[in-house]
Amino acid sequence: MDAELIRRLQEKPALFAPGDAQFWVDPYISKQLLKAHLNPSTEAASRPPDAIRKTVDWITTALGLKIGDHLLDLGCGPGLYAVHFAQQGLQVTGVDFSQNSIDHAVRKAREMGLPITYRCQDYLQLKDGAQYDVVLLIYGDFCVLSPANRAKLLANIRRALKTGGHLVLDVSTPLLRQRVGANEHWYAERAGFWREGHHLVLERGFSYDEDIHLDQFVVIDENGQSCVYHHWFQDYTPERIRRELESNNFQVDGLWGDLLGTPYHAHSEWIGVVAQRL
Repeated sequence: MDAELIRRLQEKPALFAPGDAQFWVDPYISKQLLKAHLNPSTEAASRPPDAIRKTVDWITTALGLKIGDHLLDLGCGPGLYAVHFAQQGLQVTGVDFSQNSIDHAVRKAREMGLPITYRCQDYLQLKDGAQYDVVLLIYGDFCVLSPANRAKLLANIRRALKTGGHLVLDVSTPLLRQRVGANEHWYAERAGFWREGHHLVLERGFSYDEDIHLDQFVVIDENGQSCVYHHWFQDYTPERIRRELESNNFQVDGLWGDLLGTPYHAHSEWIGVVAQRL
């Protein structure tokens, strides 16, 4: 094993530097992500089923959504929110970059007899125009993007929304990172999340100005081949998310401590946001 390579891979990367690969489209890792989405006992990829149902009910009531309204779920994963909205009579489209998640979502919709449209697509390439009453971006998806990609995504969402349509999203606050912390350790496995065979994982967290953090994973397989995965996070204050949305032509209608309607307070780890397209 190349010790100098390992040392170099542990150096602090430049802000928003990409990794060697995107783990959510890796044929093996994406299967592990799907398992995490579907596991009700962990919040690693999705919130628990009861929280998802309550979130759907709150959004439907808060926005006054009605049968036939059009909803776009970005980063829909295996369709955990989409099925509940469709059961309430909404016309639902789900978009996700993982083919494994989309395939599962399509099978589930067919089994349940729900007319949901799913697309495997990078939402940064979204071209839909003025056809949705509401767009969802749930569980901190907004936080993992660079400033340039956040602006691009907001432009795509604004184009996709009807005039007066709403964007619903949630973002993490610095308190979540304070509680979770940054990992700095290594471990070896015979098989696990990152690889099918024997592999070594070097995990390290880095912090940057303005509440930006990186979780870096260096995975070295049994043949000595390494791959670096980067998972960036931008934490938000109410003022920061309001300023960013307003500068991209959205009007913030309300901020909460989650997407269940809980009032925001100084100890909230999440901010639930409802914004309107201007």
